Amino acid sequence: MSQEIELKLALSPGAAEQLADHPSLKTLAFSRFSLGNTYYDTPQGHLEKARMALRLRRTEDGWLQTLKTAGRENGGLSQRDEWEWPVVSNRLDLRELAALPPMQGWAPETLAALAPRFSTDFQRTRWLVEQQESSIEVALDRGEIRAGQSRVAICELELELEQGQAAALWALAETFAKQLPLRPAALSKAARGGALLKGRWPLPEETDSPGTLWRRALVALDAEKDSNDPAFRALASRALVRLAGLEHALEDPAPARLARTLAEAMTQPDGNQAISWLDTAAGQAALALSWQLADRD
Repeated sequence: MSQEIELKLALSPGAAEQLADHPSLKTLAFSRFSLGNTYYDTPQGHLEKARMALRLRRTEDGWLQTLKTAGRENGGLSQRDEWEWPVVSNRLDLRELAALPPMQGWAPETLAALAPRFSTDFQRTRWLVEQQESSIEVALDRGEIRAGQSRVAICELELELEQGQAAALWALAETFAKQLPLRPAALSKAARGGALLKGRWPLPEETDSPGTLWRRALVALDAEKDSNDPAFRALASRALVRLAGLEHALEDPAPARLARTLAEAMTQPDGNQAISWLDTAAGQAALALSWQLADRD
């Protein structure tokens, strides 16, 4: 078992092409390779209900089977347990899977019912960045998610902590955000695939918790991208307005002020939501808001 600590970032159109020229990366060696992934669950969605993801990954060196737990997610930063091991073919290794701690107690017939649900295929460009006594894998993923007859694009940046402190992820993301329009993303590829398969993008409930309101806004923005439904941006803006309204109740008013800035950025003067609201200023505000609200332990 290993623990994955990762910051996921959504890129605006055109930002991916500019990434390799960023000062933090342009002098570094990189590798580029294709990854094909099939995600599994039972017809009743047992893994999804348990907030776990199971996949088979095709790599240039063979097949890998991976199980991930939900762990914690806050403002794009996720921390979760992960088990990964090589398998001989594109068939699930149920014996090894059943022995893992999260799966112990699952009925054999439930494991036998696991079947492919959706797939992701993408090209990954990978750099290794050393900074602040930390090692960070920078992975640019570009491809698509396929669920039934539906397709959505993958264009995201993942910063995964190989060694060091999570604060280094935020610091590196901040340097990228100064030149590239980006924002934290809440939904994993597995969560996006599950939503696409069902054609439903549920949001966290609207509460008076700043962290929950921010996650609701991020999930809504992820949903807008995959569903092409502009109503989700309106829901994101509404969550931010509500967060901004908590300014006088918060010990630190900075998150509320950042939320107000983002809500205003999402409101197009001409009412045309087709225009992208995400520029470098909005991206830096979104990143700062996530950092303000993140669990810093």
